[in-house]
Amino acid sequence: MTSAEFPKITFGIIVLNGEPFTRYCLRSIYPFAYEIIVVEGGHEDTKSVCTPTGHSIDTTFETLYKFKQEEDHENKLTIITRNGFWPKKDELGNDRTLQSRAYAERASGNYLWQIDIDEFYREEDMFNIIKRLKENPSITAVTFPTRNFWGDIIYKIDGWKLRRGSIYYHRLFKWGKGYKYVTHEPPTVYNEKGIDLRRINWIKGKKLMKKGIYMYHYSHLFPWQVKQKTMIYKDEKPDSCSDILKWAENNYFKVTNPFNIERHYWLPSWLEYYWGSHPAEVINMMRDIKSGQVNIELRDNHDVEEILGEKYYALKTFMMKAYNVWDYYSKYLIFQMSRIKNIPGRIRRNWVKVKFILNQNKKKSVK
Repeated sequence: MTSAEFPKITFGIIVLNGEPFTRYCLRSIYPFAYEIIVVEGGHEDTKSVCTPTGHSIDTTFETLYKFKQEEDHENKLTIITRNGFWPKKDELGNDRTLQSRAYAERASGNYLWQIDIDEFYREEDMFNIIKRLKENPSITAVTFPTRNFWGDIIYKIDGWKLRRGSIYYHRLFKWGKGYKYVTHEPPTVYNEKGIDLRRINWIKGKKLMKKGIYMYHYSHLFPWQVKQKTMIYKDEKPDSCSDILKWAENNYFKVTNPFNIERHYWLPSWLEYYWGSHPAEVINMMRDIKSGQVNIELRDNHDVEEILGEKYYALKTFMMKAYNVWDYYSKYLIFQMSRIKNIPGRIRRNWVKVKFILNQNKKKSVK
C-alpha cells in the first residue's frame, strides 16, 4: 500500500516544552499523515514552566517553525498558538480538553490520531494499523498498549498502576462531520449521534499486545523532562500529586526506593532491562544527543545499574508482581462480598415496594 492509498489521518499534538522530542516526533509521523496539527503552549496551571504569554521556555516554539520552514515539503503541518494561557478545565472538570479540541475542530481527515510529543511507534506497527483501517472502515477507535521508558531507552518501567490498566492509551478515533472531542481525560470522541466510539467497533489494547504492537512512551527519559512535568502536575492536580516534587527528588534524580520509580508514586513500580527494538526516530534522537548535535542533559544511571545488578532484585520484582495480583483480587473479593451482604436488604426494600404497588392496585379494584 502506497502513501497515496492511506486513509486520511489527522495527527493532533499538544506540546509544551517538548524538546528534544519535537522534530523527531514530527518526522516519525510525517510519512503517514494527511495533516499534523500541533497546539503549542500551556494552560492556566503551567505558569511555573511557561513564558509570561503561555509558551514553552525551551526551544519547542522555534523548533516547530523551523520544521515548518525546512522539512514540511508537503505543507502538512499546522501550528496553533495563542497569546496567553489555554483554559484548564472542560465542562466535566477535566484538564487539557480545550487544547485537544483546538486541533480536533480543525481536523479534516477521516481519522484523528492523538499523540504526545514523547510518544512514538515503530514504522511496521503504523503500517499495520493503517492497513487495518483501510481494510475495515467500520473501525471507530483504537487503544494501544504501551512500553514506558525511564532514564535511558534500555530501562523499562513496570508497576502496579500499569498492570491495573494504565498501560493502555486511547489514541486513535474515527472522525467526521458532527463528531465531537468530548474530553481529554481519558481521550473520548462521540460520533454525530452522540455515541462513544469505543462502544461501536473498538480495537482494544490487549488485542494489539498479542500482535506485538505497542506505543513507545519515553515519559521519564530526561531530567529536564521529568522536572518540568512534575512541576505541572503539582499545580494541575494538587490532590493526587501533592508530593510529586519530593518523589522526583528522591526517586528520579536519585533513587532511594527502587520500588517507587514511576510518577504515580502511591503505588509500587520498578525498572527492568529492555533489549527490544525502538522506533527509528528515537534511535536517531539518542544518537544525535550522544554525538553532541542535540544539547540535553542525560541522566547518570550508575545507581540504576547497581539496583538491577543487585543479587535478589529479580526475586523482589517477582514478589511485587505476585503481591499485586493478591492485593488487587483480595480487594475485589471484599468489594463483591460487601455487595452480597447488601442483597437481603435490597430484597426486603424491593418486596416492600411490590407490596405497596399490590395494595394500591387492590384498592383501585375495590373502588
